[in-house]
Amino acid sequence: MDTRELLTDAFHRIPPLIRRHAEGADDRLLHTRPDPEANSLAWLLWHTIRQQDAQVAELAGRAEVWAADGWRDRFDLALEPDDHGYGHDADQVALVRVDDVDLLGGYQDAVTAMIDDYLATATAEDLDRVVDDRYDPPVTAGVRLVSVVGDAMQHLGQAGYLRGLLERSG
Repeated sequence: MDTRELLTDAFHRIPPLIRRHAEGADDRLLHTRPDPEANSLAWLLWHTIRQQDAQVAELAGRAEVWAADGWRDRFDLALEPDDHGYGHDADQVALVRVDDVDLLGGYQDAVTAMIDDYLATATAEDLDRVVDDRYDPPVTAGVRLVSVVGDAMQHLGQAGYLRGLLERSG
């Protein structure tokens, strides 16, 4: 298995988890927060998709699916147009309201397609390209992609825990 195949496999593990955590979720499951500073299920799933979109689009040198494919308008969130959730405070988390869980799966599928397009043509040299020299060692595109998958899996674990907690609490 080459690096591109490995990365593609890793990214393809995300959509089923987004769907599993979103499936059948009602307003209470999507927007209840265990405490006023916690993230909601809707926020965790939305942010998981947004961070993939923002970071991989930048690596690919293309527009984010969020704006280019109209997902920003479909979600119609009361946030800045290009917001992706980094550094959100409690008030901003509360603004992520998702009325149709199918939007989450659809947006994730569009982002996965964009990632597939990028990985299909990425060369070893592309993946070795330094994209952030503020770190020692500098971060390459390949390392950034691994980080994006890691962030997604961390948030999806939180989403699974939160959904289970809320379902058990009635």
